[in-house]
Amino acid sequence: MRALLVLAFLLALAALAAPATAAEPNADPDLGIPDIMKPEPGTKPEKPPNTEKRPKAEKPAKNERIRKRASTRGSSVIVRPAPLPPPLRYRPQPAPAIMAHPPAVPPPMLVPQTGQVLPNLPAPVGSGPNGSETYQDRAARCAHQAGVYGSQAGNRNAYVGGCINQ
Repeated sequence: MRALLVLAFLLALAALAAPATAAEPNADPDLGIPDIMKPEPGTKPEKPPNTEKRPKAEKPAKNERIRKRASTRGSSVIVRPAPLPPPLRYRPQPAPAIMAHPPAVPPPMLVPQTGQVLPNLPAPVGSGPNGSETYQDRAARCAHQAGVYGSQAGNRNAYVGGCINQ
């Protein structure tokens, strides 16, 4: 039984080690990516980057580093934005002047229950065409008048209905 476990362990170890030995010599060891490109005929194969020995360059003086850094960034010429094109001489037509006429005051209303004649309040500028008073404007004005006149208007619902239908 122990021999089977040892054999299984060795097979598993061999299975894990097989991909590492199957990599081509041009494979990238940092990324684990094999090189699948063949070199063109007549060219020398490239050396792996790890085998090249580069000579160490001397450090430049501090002033040279500052000058080099400043010269590699941006431009020494001031760049200004291009000017906008001139307007196309568009002159909109002036809006026609709308003359609002003062609202017409409806005639006074006779209240049949009390026998009194109550004046109508001036109507505000209506929301209809050319500032005319609409049905909703008239209903709001009559309900307001019924509240202003109170008991002089008699039955509130009758007063509002008569005022609207006037």
